[in-house]
Amino acid sequence: AQEVDLGPDLAAQLKGLEGPMTAKCESEARSLEDCLADLDDLIGLEAVKREVKKLVSYLEVQKKRKAVDLPTAGLANHMVFTGSPGTGKTTVARLLAQILRALGLLTKGHLIETDRSGLVGQYVGHTEVKTAQIVEEALDGILFIDEAYALSQGGESDFGQRAIDTLVKRMEDQRDRLVVIVAGYPKQMTDFIESNPGLRSRFSTYIHFANFNEDELEQIFEQLVESGGYRLDEAARSALKKLFGKRLAVTDRSFGNGRYVRNDFETILRNQALRLAHAPLE
Repeated sequence: AQEVDLGPDLAAQLKGLEGPMTAKCESEARSLEDCLADLDDLIGLEAVKREVKKLVSYLEVQKKRKAVDLPTAGLANHMVFTGSPGTGKTTVARLLAQILRALGLLTKGHLIETDRSGLVGQYVGHTEVKTAQIVEEALDGILFIDEAYALSQGGESDFGQRAIDTLVKRMEDQRDRLVVIVAGYPKQMTDFIESNPGLRSRFSTYIHFANFNEDELEQIFEQLVESGGYRLDEAARSALKKLFGKRLAVTDRSFGNGRYVRNDFETILRNQALRLAHAPLE
């Protein structure tokens, strides 16, 4: 199949729709206005955009109060993102890292992505070391933990509890240099936060990422088509509309939102390549 250039903006949004990994995303110095413009350009996520802008306004006010020696709330900026896969949680986390850097709250503004496998070790004492190392890498930026609820699902003797204990302490000790964002399905994340009193007291911001609706899925597909240098005729557009409508009618946890659209797009490209490979030259 033809390799598709998605363009920097769409590629960044779709990269945030991929599965969990342990990776570092560097952040360049950008203005707050540019970061918020990128946020506005994301497809859908209207409720998320409102919550992020409310948070930014609050942080700006706290910064101004501090500048004139007025008392500030002193709340940590750790956050909980809830929602299904493929709803843009990682993308927004990356933008938040840049936003907090623009506000002067994080000096580096990079993002460290990880999950249970990046935090939990294989033997006694290993978990504390692994978790501490990742926290050190994330200092002055954001530590994003996808499917964070997996840390608490192994029982009291599981090493995941040790990762939580180490994390909770560092979240408080390094509150001026570290922002932790934990993410996952709503029900599982509620259970995770309630599993540890230390966790409940550390998070002050909760943002829910709703599934994309049919129109938003179509917009994502249209951007993929345009970025790849393709054209979508009306028959194909109508077929896609029926496909997305049919898929949205099935409510289950397996739906991948943006990932589902990207997978469909790549399948279509492969099918097209197969047709073109056997088509006679004109």
